[in-house]
Amino acid sequence: MRSVFKDRSLQEQFNKDGYVKIPFISSKEVEELKSLFFDTLPESGGQITSEETGIDGSPIITYDFTFIDKNPEYKRKVFKIITEYFESHMNRILDNYRPIIANYIRKKSDTGEVPLHENWAFADETSCTTVSIWCPLVDSTSENGTLQVVPGSHKRFGQHRGPMVPWELDGIKEEIITKHLIPLETKAGDCVILDDSIVHYSAVNKTPGLRLAIQLICVPSEFPSIHYHLDIGNNPYEIQELEVKDEFYMEFNPWKKPEGIKVLRKIPFKSRLISETEFIERLNKPGYDREKLSLLDRIKKVWS
Repeated sequence: MRSVFKDRSLQEQFNKDGYVKIPFISSKEVEELKSLFFDTLPESGGQITSEETGIDGSPIITYDFTFIDKNPEYKRKVFKIITEYFESHMNRILDNYRPIIANYIRKKSDTGEVPLHENWAFADETSCTTVSIWCPLVDSTSENGTLQVVPGSHKRFGQHRGPMVPWELDGIKEEIITKHLIPLETKAGDCVILDDSIVHYSAVNKTPGLRLAIQLICVPSEFPSIHYHLDIGNNPYEIQELEVKDEFYMEFNPWKKPEGIKVLRKIPFKSRLISETEFIERLNKPGYDREKLSLLDRIKKVWS
């Protein structure tokens, strides 16, 4: 498996837990990035609403991410701002990664729950790991809705993840939230670098102040980005693996079928919900990336 970090000790901790927490940007950079958020906010086109997703019965969107803004030019500007500030720090820590998605994440008082989920799969996760750099611009606490994770849950569930692909953990979300998460309280300017496949969540901001954070999603530089799409209306038994350019993420509506995109392969799919017992069992088994390595080891033994 390709390395994520230049530092071996960080890599070992990441392999075990699915995340690391480290110092990242300076207090000066924190203040500048906060100011730039408010300076550019008038250019926002507003968030895509539940009614605009194109999905009947779509749940209310409770989170405020740049990624679902309706103005692609605003998304490009935010991407440029964040990547310029983060680039030198990212290159110091990560082993040759490139950014593809940048978000300001805004939680006003009494809002901002991000439902339990895994991030989408942005590359072939049996061969590499994509990561999110999550960096709060104010101290992030349990009270204002900090990031919470299930340690060791990376590469255990939902290998082919996309916005329209049903998730096998949907039936046990409440059990996971109440029993299996740990909050990662994080100082402004520090960051959590997490495997995009780790199970995570963040609650409502219960404080009077604004909780502002940044997310930068990165993929290994030599890997193409992919997007998994399931056309529920026409064929709910087949996931399409699409090859996409990085610009793809600036323009598209996550809930609508991408048009004119090359299909790399079609993956048989059957929707299935797992129990909490199976969830716990799989936390203690090798992930799907290790299964591929085991297969390669067996092949090498046959030919050696």
